[in-house]
Amino acid sequence: MKAVTVAARRTVPAHTGPGGRQAWTTTWLLLAFMVVNFADKAVLGLAGPEIMKEFGLGRQEFGVAQAAFFSLFSLSALGVSFLTRKVRTSVLLVAMGLLWSVTQLPMLWGAAGFGTLIVTRVLLGIAEGPAAPVAVHHVHGWFEQRERTLPTAVLMVGAAAGVAVAAPTLGAVISHFGWRWAFGTAGIAGLLWAAAWTVRGKEGPLAPPVGRAADAESEAGEVPLRAVFFSGTFITAALGAFAAYWVMSAKLTWLPDYLQTVVGWDLGQAGAAVGGGAVANGVVLLAHGLLARRAARCGTGGRLPAGAGAGLLLVASAGAVTVFATVDALWIKVPMMFGPMALALVMITVAQTAIARITPPSQRGVVLGALVAVFSLGGVVSPLVLGRIVDSAATATSGYENGWLVTAALLLITGILAALFMRPERDARRLGVPEFASTGIAVSH
Repeated sequence: MKAVTVAARRTVPAHTGPGGRQAWTTTWLLLAFMVVNFADKAVLGLAGPEIMKEFGLGRQEFGVAQAAFFSLFSLSALGVSFLTRKVRTSVLLVAMGLLWSVTQLPMLWGAAGFGTLIVTRVLLGIAEGPAAPVAVHHVHGWFEQRERTLPTAVLMVGAAAGVAVAAPTLGAVISHFGWRWAFGTAGIAGLLWAAAWTVRGKEGPLAPPVGRAADAESEAGEVPLRAVFFSGTFITAALGAFAAYWVMSAKLTWLPDYLQTVVGWDLGQAGAAVGGGAVANGVVLLAHGLLARRAARCGTGGRLPAGAGAGLLLVASAGAVTVFATVDALWIKVPMMFGPMALALVMITVAQTAIARITPPSQRGVVLGALVAVFSLGGVVSPLVLGRIVDSAATATSGYENGWLVTAALLLITGILAALFMRPERDARRLGVPEFASTGIAVSH
């Protein structure tokens, strides 16, 4: 690969430079973006029992509604990722926030039935598919490579925080105002975020150029995309993240029903448990990000390859899911939700930072979009497979046990593959992608 063109040296104030105050302001705004994103995803699972009752649906039919959200999710993630070469990510982000709200609000209409629910979930999936890759691509424009794990983890905490906030909040809305207002509340939250981003959202100093400038720079610094996609790092990162997303989607869709149907809890208890588990998810992701940042700054990050560590966490999560599925004692079963099962989610953070490492900045948005397009298929397959397994079993209890064991097997296999073959530094050297430590930016204090 030819030498990468370094941007002309320029001086920026410290607070607006890489890793400065504006970088973290942007990160917190994007955390809120991801909170709304995952609240939108969680609303259907939380309202599921009421929706199934009102519309007379079985679990397999309800699984179709959840899968509808992901039907074009991957294609949208991939398609919009190509737009990052032509349109500023700050513009794409506010457009997504507005579209989320537009697709949620129709369910407030009393005559809106199952058909409307399917259509709006498909449209919501199209609007939300690019959320993670575009947000991560944007935040990486504010941080150097070695500093990116923590802000990426913060964004992924939005997944946990979205569920943690949505579970008790939307559960209370459903109890007091009906399930339709859960969709309305999520839509209003999206409008509020879009207003805040319009005022404070900005491009980072390390953001790659767009438009003609991007086309000119690409001639000097890009690598063939097929070489990235067929690398051991991309393949195993995508598979591992697929398994992690499968777990997350399964919990969003079926855990409220499982806790009510099998465990015997009411909506309030189930919502509190799901919310508490989501908080634990966030703690796991944030702790991993902080440890990775400390290791990078102390120069100890190479003791265990990123892929090996994340792969082992997938294996540990497989064990936790197995215990959750097969043990009846609540004092053992419930704690599995509060941390051990969440270990799988670390792979979603590690996969994105690993992919960013093996990809030149001008291609980063496209490759991150491709990664999300692959692993988000877990959101399509998981609700359908688990719904079919539960409905085809003699009892809901045995059906859920079989479904969770299938999930554990998936985590185990992909975890072993990631531990063996996910090596971002090795693949970056092979592809000729430097760390981009030199930014051409002088920071004034």
